[in-house]
Amino acid sequence: MSAVNDTTFKSAVFLLTGIPCQEDIYLWISIPFCIVYVISIVGNSLILFIVKIDRSLHEPMYIFLSMLAVTDLGISISTIPTILGIYLFNSREISLNACLAQLFFIHFLQCIETSMLLLMAFDRFIAIRHPLRYASILTLPRIAKIGLMILLRAMVIILPLPFLLKRFQYCRANVLSLSYCLFREVTNMACSDITVNIIYGLFSKLLIMGLDSLLIFLSYVMILKTLRSIASYDECLRALNTCVSHLFALLLFYTPDISLTVIHTFRKNSYPLLQILLGYISLLLPPLMNPIVYSVKSKHLRARIIRVFIK
Repeated sequence: MSAVNDTTFKSAVFLLTGIPCQEDIYLWISIPFCIVYVISIVGNSLILFIVKIDRSLHEPMYIFLSMLAVTDLGISISTIPTILGIYLFNSREISLNACLAQLFFIHFLQCIETSMLLLMAFDRFIAIRHPLRYASILTLPRIAKIGLMILLRAMVIILPLPFLLKRFQYCRANVLSLSYCLFREVTNMACSDITVNIIYGLFSKLLIMGLDSLLIFLSYVMILKTLRSIASYDECLRALNTCVSHLFALLLFYTPDISLTVIHTFRKNSYPLLQILLGYISLLLPPLMNPIVYSVKSKHLRARIIRVFIK
């Protein structure tokens, strides 16, 4: 009997959830999701293609943008199967192993994305504080080492998540409230003591989002202090203008996540539809908008994209 139970627990199946009470129009709801995914994949792929073929864009700022585009592509590809599976084919079931794999990649790529946003804030600080030494400070070998450190950091923090969940027994209804798997959601489905998971989840959140957002804030404080020493108003405005795209990317990434955290902390069982919508926004909006914002704000990149389409 014990062996049968163990097999049942290890082969647990979770049920994903779309937008509640809208099952009759799932096919119509799938249309905007398909559009978002197509634009996200095409936009980020185009950024990578333009930066690769144009040597004049082989600068730290555009290399960081390429790294951000790769991360956004990964997030889009990680969520496509389950979200479109629900709305197009009403396929809600996902096995434990598939769920663990999805949540690992989502959290892993989100960890890389917040690190990239921190790195891009540091890039803007160097460009404004030391414009003449900018290229000598952020050399290609140094960027490669920083990128490797970001990957290792994300791996060390996120890799334990699937193993923490794998050891649990799942004997409830196992109905997740989202269209994809997240660590917090799967943890709540366990029939065992989840104290360790709650502590580690909070620790990883503070180590990733908390620390990175604090360092980003300090970077912009140092940028503002540097701008105060610039005598010319036009130069100050021009320097600030180079940060607009990054600030917009920060708002897209952090606002939904902070809102979700506040709701889960103070209004855990309230506003379920709002939580679902914020969950979609936090995963789908940054990959959609980042290439658009950077293409619009960067004259150099925009000119190269236009030239490719004209040809």
